[in-house]
Amino acid sequence: MTDRNVRPVDALAADGRIVRLRRTTADDVPALLAMHDDCTASDLRQRFFATGSGIVSSEVGRLVGLNTSGDGAAIVAVDDGIPVGAASFERYPERPERAELGLIVVPGHQHRGIGTLMLEHLAGIAASEGVKELSGQILAGNTPMLRLAKSLAPGTAMPFQDGVVDLLLTADLDEALAEDIAGRERAAERHSLRPLLEPRSVAIVGASRSGRGVGHEVLLSIIDGGFNGPIYPIHPISTELAGLPAYASLSDLPGPLDLVIVAVPAPAVAAVIHDAGTAGARAAVILSSGFAETGDTTAQAELVRIARDHHMRLVGPNCLGIVNTDSHVRLQGSFAVEAPVAGGLALASQSGAVGIAALAHATRTGLGVHSFVSLGNKADVSGNDLLSYWYDDPDCKAVALYLESFGNPRKFARVARAVARRKPVLAVKGGRSDSGRRAGLSHTAAAANSDTAVASLFSQAGVIRTDTLEAMIDTARVLVDQPLPKGGRIGVVGNAGGVGVLAVDAAAASGLDAPALSDGARRSLAAAVEDAASPDNPIDLGAAASPEAYIDAIAALGDTGEVDALVAVFAATRTNDITGNLDAIAEALDALPDLPAAAVVMGLSNAPTSLGDRKIPVFDFPEDAVAALARAVAYGAWRERPLGRRPELPGIDPAGARATVERMLAAGEGWKLAAEAIELLECYGIPVVTTEPVDTKRDAVRAAHALGYPVAVKADDTRLIHKSDAGAVHLGLTYDAEVRSAFKHVSDVIEGDGGTVVVQPMVEAGVELVAGVTHDPLFGSLIMFGLGGVHTDVLGDKGFRLLPITDTDVDSMWRSLKASKLLTGHRGSAPVDLEALTDLLARLGRLAEDFPEIAELDLNPIMAGPDGVRVVDVKLRLARIGDEPDAVARRLR
Repeated sequence: MTDRNVRPVDALAADGRIVRLRRTTADDVPALLAMHDDCTASDLRQRFFATGSGIVSSEVGRLVGLNTSGDGAAIVAVDDGIPVGAASFERYPERPERAELGLIVVPGHQHRGIGTLMLEHLAGIAASEGVKELSGQILAGNTPMLRLAKSLAPGTAMPFQDGVVDLLLTADLDEALAEDIAGRERAAERHSLRPLLEPRSVAIVGASRSGRGVGHEVLLSIIDGGFNGPIYPIHPISTELAGLPAYASLSDLPGPLDLVIVAVPAPAVAAVIHDAGTAGARAAVILSSGFAETGDTTAQAELVRIARDHHMRLVGPNCLGIVNTDSHVRLQGSFAVEAPVAGGLALASQSGAVGIAALAHATRTGLGVHSFVSLGNKADVSGNDLLSYWYDDPDCKAVALYLESFGNPRKFARVARAVARRKPVLAVKGGRSDSGRRAGLSHTAAAANSDTAVASLFSQAGVIRTDTLEAMIDTARVLVDQPLPKGGRIGVVGNAGGVGVLAVDAAAASGLDAPALSDGARRSLAAAVEDAASPDNPIDLGAAASPEAYIDAIAALGDTGEVDALVAVFAATRTNDITGNLDAIAEALDALPDLPAAAVVMGLSNAPTSLGDRKIPVFDFPEDAVAALARAVAYGAWRERPLGRRPELPGIDPAGARATVERMLAAGEGWKLAAEAIELLECYGIPVVTTEPVDTKRDAVRAAHALGYPVAVKADDTRLIHKSDAGAVHLGLTYDAEVRSAFKHVSDVIEGDGGTVVVQPMVEAGVELVAGVTHDPLFGSLIMFGLGGVHTDVLGDKGFRLLPITDTDVDSMWRSLKASKLLTGHRGSAPVDLEALTDLLARLGRLAEDFPEIAELDLNPIMAGPDGVRVVDVKLRLARIGDEPDAVARRLR
C-alpha cells in the first residue's frame, strides 16, 4: 500500500465544490451510522437489497475494518466535515485478484458526481494493491448506479437476471476511461474557477486610506477597468475609499460575494480567508508575500486548509493579481503598470515580474489579452487548473505560460495535450540549466536531465516552447488571429532584395522551405507585376514598388497555391508612399484569409503593430517573423498528426516480471547483474543475445564452442557501469587460447566483487543503437533511443519520450534521429528491420510503464540489421518508488 493511497485527497465534485476523500477509520463509526440514517429506505434497499438497522450496523463495521484487515479498502467522501458517501472493495477469498464493489451516496448529495469520484479513486487503490477486477450487483431499478456503471465501463456487457444487473470493472484505467475522467475534471474545474475568473462581485481587503500601497492600487485598477459588478472595499475605520462605500468587515456586505482580493500583512491573511469563506466567497487572490517563498510553508498550508473548508479556490500568495478583459467581466485586478487591451491570449505566469514583462510586450506589439493570472506560490490554483478552465473558453484563442516548476507534470502533459488539440499552448520554462550531474550513471540517465524531461513533455503534448518571452509573444501574435499553416512552404514579397534574402535564409535555418516557383507561377507574377526586379521567390518588387505592385504581387503569389505562408516586407524610404504601401499590403493580405502571414516593416520608428482587419502582425526584422511562422508550422503539423494508441503487445508476462522485480528488490536496491536484468527483459519479449555465465577457463571455452566463434568475453558485475573503461570486455575472440586469456583478465578485474564472467556470440550489425529507461520521481519514466556504441557519447544523436508512449511516439523516435537514413538504407546499405525495432521500443515503453521501480535501464549496444534487432549489453538499477504524481486521478494540489 503506497502513501498516496493513505493520505486524504481533496478533489472537485461536478458542481465545483471541494470534497475530501480519505480512508475510513474506527473514529468514523458514529458519523457513518448517521450517514446511513440520512439515506432513504429505497437507497438502502438498492445498496443492500434489504433494509434494517442490523444491516447498517454490520456495513459500518465492515467499512471501518477493511483498511486494517487487509481484505480490501474503504473510503469516505466528506463535505463540510460530514460524510456524504462511502465506497469499498472487498476481495473474494478464493480469488484475491477480484473484489466485490460497494457504493452509497446520501440523497442530498447525489447527482454531484461524488459516486464517480469515489469509484475512480477506489479503482486506483485496488490496482495498487493487486486487485484486477471489481464486481458488483445492481438492482434493475437503480437507475443512477446503472448510469454510473455505464459511464465507467462503456461498452462492457452487463448481464441481467432475476432483476439484478451484474457489473464488472477493471481496476486498471484504460486510456478511454482516463480521457473520460479528464473530461469530468475539466468540467469541474470550470465550475470551480468561475468565481475567480468570472466574478459577479469583488471585495478588496487591504486598501489604505492614504491612497498608497498595493491594495489601493488594485482597487483603483478595478474601478478604472470598469468592472461589471459591485466593488466592496473593506476597511475597519473608513466608510469610503476611492469614491466607493467601504465596509468594516466582509460580514457587513449588502450582497453576495464571489471573489476577495487580499493585500494585508502575512500574519493577518489567514483570518481574512476565514472571514471570506464565512461570507460565502468562493475564490481569493492573495497578493501578500511572506509565505512559502520565505520558507513559511506552514502558514501557506494553513491558508489552503481554511480555503478548502469553505470550498474556496486560491491564487497566490505572493502574486501580482488577475485580469479578465471579457466585456461581461472587465476585471483588472492587478497592480501591473499598464492594463492590457482585450484580445484572445490567455496568460499565466509563475513570476510576477515576468508576467508584467509579458503583458507589457503584448501591449507594445498590439496583442490583445483575454485573461491573465499571476500564479505566485501556486498554493492552490496552478497551470493545470487554468488549462482546464481555458479548454472550453471560446474567447481564449491561445494560452501562454511562464513556468518555473511543475506540481504534477504528468497531469500537465495530459491536460496540455487536450488543450493543444483545440488551441495553441505556448510556454517558457525558467530554470533550464543543470548545475550538476551524478557520478556512475548509465548512458541513458547520464544523457537525461531535468530539461530533457521538460522538452519531452512539451514535444509530446504539443506545447510550443520558446526560449524567450519575446519569442513566445511573437509566436502568439502569429497564431491568435490567423489560421494554422497547412505546410512549411513560405513565400516572401517585398521591396528590399537583401531583406528578402535574409527571410529566405531564416526560413532554411528554421526548417522551412522557400521554394522556387513553377514556370507558370513565374509567368503569372511577371504578367501581374511587370516592373518586378525578380518574379521568383523571394519576390523583389524593387525599392520604388507602388501600392498596386504590392496588391498584384501578393494576390498572384497567393493564387499560385505554391506557398503555405507569406511574409510581406516593406522598407520605408523618403521616396516611398509609406501609408499607401502599408494599406496595400493590408488590403492584399485581407483578401487571402486562409493564408497565414506576417509583415516586416523597416525604417520606421513608429511602425504599426499590425495591418488590416486580419491583424497581420508587424515585425522589425525578418528573422523574428520567420521564426514565429516556423513555430506555427510545427504546431500545425503536430495538430495534423494522429495522437496514436498504445501498441498491442502479445507475449508479455507482467506477473512473471513482477515476481522477478520483487525478488531483486528483496535483495536490495541498486545495480543488478545482467543475468537478472535479462530475465526481466525476457518477460516482455525484448530480444537479448544469448549470454552464458562461466566460472572457469574450461567453462568459457566450452561455452565458446557451443555458441560458435567468434565470441565476446565480458564481466557481469554490478559495480562496473562502463565495462570497457575497466578492461572488462574482450571482443572478436576466435581461438580457445584467446578465450582463456580473456577469462583471466576479466576475472582479475572483478575478483572479490561478487561478479561473474559471461560469454556471448559476436553479432554483426548494420547499425549499433542504444535504448534505455530513466525514472524521474516527478515526471515519471523516460525512454531514450539513439545511435549506440561509441556514438552514444560522441555524437549525442538521441531522443527521449515520456510515458505512456504510443505507436506514433515509437515511430517518431527513430525518424527524429539525425542518422535516421542509416536505418532505412543509405548509399546501398541494407535497411534494418524497422518492424522489429519499433516492437522493441514499444515493449521497452510498456516495461517502464508497468515497473516504475526501474530507476535506470541501459540497452547498449543494440545490434540492428535486416534480420532483426538484439540487445548485447544490459545494465539495470532498481529502486522502490515513493509518493509520486498521478496523471489521471482527480485531486487538488
